[in-house]
Amino acid sequence: MKIQGFLEQLLKSQTGGSLLNADFGKGAVAGGALGLLLGKNRKTRKLATYGGLAAIGVMAYQAYRDHQQQTAATATEPRTVDRLPPPQAEQHSQAILRALIAAAKADGHVDDRERAVIEGEFRRIGDDAELQRWLQAELQKPLDPAEVAQAGETPEVASEMYLASLMVVDEQNFMERAYLDELARQLKLDADLKNRLERQLAEQAARA
Repeated sequence: MKIQGFLEQLLKSQTGGSLLNADFGKGAVAGGALGLLLGKNRKTRKLATYGGLAAIGVMAYQAYRDHQQQTAATATEPRTVDRLPPPQAEQHSQAILRALIAAAKADGHVDDRERAVIEGEFRRIGDDAELQRWLQAELQKPLDPAEVAQAGETPEVASEMYLASLMVVDEQNFMERAYLDELARQLKLDADLKNRLERQLAEQAARA
């Protein structure tokens, strides 16, 4: 199961075009699988401004490094997804993809019919049977921020997962904001680090 390449392709597929027409069942899709999952043109445009997988790593690296300096924590070189050899990068990628899928479900809009179309788009992007089974399981899971956060085994992974979630939620939506806050709590993100991650994302969007 190779998630890193799949995730990179998934992120880079969100570069324009309308998402879907009013009849979801016809599958009239131009925005890609993640666009289907997000279900809103606004979210897809927002996501496209941030860049691919490496951009998530760069932002997490900067925020975590600045956090270490601010809090006088023992300074260690942050090991983010953009700075790791393939096996570790694959682990980070899986956690990031899990966070993206969960966050996109936070407003409760993905029903069985939509899920089937999304799974079809996932199959179009990649034909790895093991990966497809994993994606299907993630789509079908009840939303549980505590379960999602279990993948955040290091501060760097937790930071990347929170960034990925921020990229797709509507912070003005009560349900999605509540999910995001609970995810941060379950990831055990320090308040300073959480704020720095949010600023990094805002600055990246402003530069785009």
